[in-house]
Amino acid sequence: MNTKNKTNKRQIIQWLLLPLVFIVIGLGWKYAWLGFVVPLVMLIGVIGAFLNGRYVCGNLCPRGAFFDRLITPFSPQRPLPPFLRSMVLRYMILILLMGLMVYRLLQNPYSFGHWGHVFWLMCTVTTLLGVVLALFIRARTWCSFCPIGTLGKIIGEKKVKISLKLDKDKCVGCKLCEKACPMNLPIISEKKTLLPNSDCIKCLECIAKCPRQALSN
Repeated sequence: MNTKNKTNKRQIIQWLLLPLVFIVIGLGWKYAWLGFVVPLVMLIGVIGAFLNGRYVCGNLCPRGAFFDRLITPFSPQRPLPPFLRSMVLRYMILILLMGLMVYRLLQNPYSFGHWGHVFWLMCTVTTLLGVVLALFIRARTWCSFCPIGTLGKIIGEKKVKISLKLDKDKCVGCKLCEKACPMNLPIISEKKTLLPNSDCIKCLECIAKCPRQALSN
């Protein structure tokens, strides 16, 4: 399957996953069991990190699909402020949000409804924050410091395969690849032939957008 077909398949999968965001946020306050979709997605993201880094973030995350397919057209897609990729900030947010979640769950540890509400509330609040950031910076700003994305980066750091290969002879420096990257990662600016990056979400958008076919995976 060529890159274009892979990216088309990814888009179809994202359109199918996207409604989960509206279902969980829109109905989770009433139907507590819907809140458990949230830890399920989190678990899939963590397990996926052991297999292929942040692949789940880019291809199987319902909220990522929401940002890519619906929010991107309304986002200014500005460069991501470097501090949002700082591991210090990311560790702080990871500890803060996971600690807050555990604290809230333990307030009523035997209540199914309470747990579902906690998961729903955290998903709703962080999604709203993600939308605000998307409308002022870029669509996947939240994904740059998402706790599960951070875990995916940490877990997949040693296991991540070479994400991209750059043919310098074909590259003309147009930077269309970097503009297409949802994570705003440096690609040709690295000036390397092999471009490993543990924050790469394996979406292949950069390869698909390259007019000179200078990138491959």
